[in-house]
Amino acid sequence: MADEQAANGKPPDPMEAFREMRDTYLDAWAKAMVETVNTDAYAKSSGTVLDTYLSASSPFREAVEKAMLRVLEQLSMPSRADFISLADRVNNMDAKLDRIVNVLIKPVTAAGKRSPKPAVSGIQNKRKAKGAQ
Repeated sequence: MADEQAANGKPPDPMEAFREMRDTYLDAWAKAMVETVNTDAYAKSSGTVLDTYLSASSPFREAVEKAMLRVLEQLSMPSRADFISLADRVNNMDAKLDRIVNVLIKPVTAAGKRSPKPAVSGIQNKRKAKGAQ
């Protein structure tokens, strides 16, 4: 090995043998772990451990959530439920506004007349006035 390094023009490295041994060791472990993890027995045992953990941690998680709600109330801060409620209201309002816009922008009614155009806001009037100048 030292002769190969000397022939390549590199100085001999006493740690190279340890690096090669480490790489070989890690490759063997990686192959063994891949084979182990890809088995049905491993999947079943992992599932059992996860189910046990979730069952055991549920009471603690609920206690922490209740305590957190009390702390947030005392600090006058919104909780996760408050944010979810607000997001639902915003989504419902957005859907209602979309329906209103669709009604106002209908191209032609059944009688062949065009539906009235939506009123132009004050901001749009100011922009049109600036563009005309």
